[in-house]
Amino acid sequence: MQWETVIGLEIHAQLSTQSKIFSGSATTFGAEPNTQANLVDLGMPGTLPVLNAEAVRMACKFGLAIDAQIAGKNVFARKNYFYPDLPKGYQTSQMDHPIVGKGFLDITLEDGTVKRIGITRAHLEEDAGKSLHEDFHGMSGIDLNRAGTPLLEIVSEPDIRSAKEAVAYVKAIHALVRYLGICDGNMAEGSLRCDCNVSVRPKGQEAFGTRAEIKNVNSFRFIEKAINHEVQRQIELIEDGGKVVQETRLYDPNKDETRSMRSKEEANDYRYFPCPDLLPVVIEHSFLDEIRASLPELPTQKRERFQSEFGLSAYDASVLSASREMADYFEAVNQVCGDAKLAANWVMVELSSLLNKEGLEIEQSPVSAEQLGGMILRIKDNTISGKIAKMVFEAMAAGEGSADQIIEQKGLKQVTDTGAIDAMLDEVLAANAAQVEQYRASDEAKRGKMFGFFVGQAMKASKGKANPGQVNELLKKKLEG
Repeated sequence: MQWETVIGLEIHAQLSTQSKIFSGSATTFGAEPNTQANLVDLGMPGTLPVLNAEAVRMACKFGLAIDAQIAGKNVFARKNYFYPDLPKGYQTSQMDHPIVGKGFLDITLEDGTVKRIGITRAHLEEDAGKSLHEDFHGMSGIDLNRAGTPLLEIVSEPDIRSAKEAVAYVKAIHALVRYLGICDGNMAEGSLRCDCNVSVRPKGQEAFGTRAEIKNVNSFRFIEKAINHEVQRQIELIEDGGKVVQETRLYDPNKDETRSMRSKEEANDYRYFPCPDLLPVVIEHSFLDEIRASLPELPTQKRERFQSEFGLSAYDASVLSASREMADYFEAVNQVCGDAKLAANWVMVELSSLLNKEGLEIEQSPVSAEQLGGMILRIKDNTISGKIAKMVFEAMAAGEGSADQIIEQKGLKQVTDTGAIDAMLDEVLAANAAQVEQYRASDEAKRGKMFGFFVGQAMKASKGKANPGQVNELLKKKLEG
């Protein structure tokens, strides 16, 4: 039987506010346990929440960026459940009246096609605390630093049909919230987490299968692996005569498997009701107009501009616009050197390789955009060849100065004097007379292979400083002569 996968994702983006959604406690990551939780976060009797206006602004910013309806009036509700890391016994969230309504996000798939993923809603809520199971000798500790941190929960339509599509969608959301400056997107620190709702159905069937939810997956790689494992589990279960039950599952990356945590709750299990301590939030048109005017150029807009303005391929434009920092760096390099294609190649290949090797983000690059642009100028005016440029780049990364300083200090200036290259080639051919005779006696196919030998000898003789184009041109004339 042919099966079709149906996936809907719930992404929790931690908003980059300085204080929590209903209290003045700080939201800095990595503080000592329970040092950033005040009486409101602890759910002490008599305390009242005060809504953080910046969290509302950030949610509206996201809504406008996905072309969604922003609710003129949205309401906070209490979601009741009991768990040690939830001291109040309920989570303040939004149920019937979320701040952001239906919208969409276009994603680019591996084959270059664009697919539109519907977004059902995005609502504001507070995060819970964290249970700690290490170093407590069979007991659990509770850290409430995270309790009350503002979250934007982004719920997709069940429009995703494969694990790869799911990853493309999460990457697009990740890029968008970072472009907007509303979430740092640090998945390792839990700033962006994903719940994956996965089901399968026979191809051609309209009705959805029973879904299982995989909770809190926190990396692109794990999202793909968790979904693929769950799809395989469900197909095998059904084909063996079993039934998929609606439940919440956990992905274990060490064993590459999903495990059952608990049966899946329905909305009525949480006994939602409007929070009596918080008034409805009324959003005025003037507030939205102000936010709309402050929106940055978004990833899709930047990608399209890179293609139309700079003539970059769809792939290059997509890679360079994947993060705001990468796009800004590329544009700064291009501004200095005035050659978008050379700038794109150096940023995507040499710079990215250096950053991966050193485990650095682009904003930590040891080579500034101005330095890289300056070096590309020296390639363009034939001061250095592409091969020498790699040596200059390594020296810049090691902190040895600008391209001009390194070229001067190390004597790396390219030899472009035709007379000097001509004399050097005569010496090379004289030293390899037997190979010259062999070349002249060979057919066209063999000559092509042998020509590379002479070029190599010439570049070696010039210590890589001879202009490769001139070497090729003059060498061809001499060998054919």
